[in-house]
Amino acid sequence: MRDEIRKKNIRKGYHTRGKISFILEKGFTLLEVLVALAVISGLLVTLIYTVNYQLGIVGRQETVTIATLLAKSTLTELEKKPEDKKGQFDSPYEAYQYETAVKDSPYPGINEITVVVSSGNEEVKLNEFIYK
Repeated sequence: MRDEIRKKNIRKGYHTRGKISFILEKGFTLLEVLVALAVISGLLVTLIYTVNYQLGIVGRQETVTIATLLAKSTLTELEKKPEDKKGQFDSPYEAYQYETAVKDSPYPGINEITVVVSSGNEEVKLNEFIYK
């Protein structure tokens, strides 16, 4: 009979040792939960910072790529008719400004064309030499 009661109590989570009985604790303590939340929140903060940093890099690279393509396009137009000018690109690139300069190069019969395209803090500068 005693063994049956003991087995029944063990199944319920009660243990007896000598005359002292105690309950087996099941689940997590508050301290364990708080430590787990601290670890998870530290990982999430790191993850969010990393994603934000990477998005900033992607945005900068997009700006530089578009500015480079616009500068190359402007440089191609200037090969036909070289002239100094400033301006802003048409939609959808109205955030980009350009400035061109044509000057004599140190080599006889050759001009140097410089195109600078900027948007915000980013700036792309391309040079090309052409025959006069």
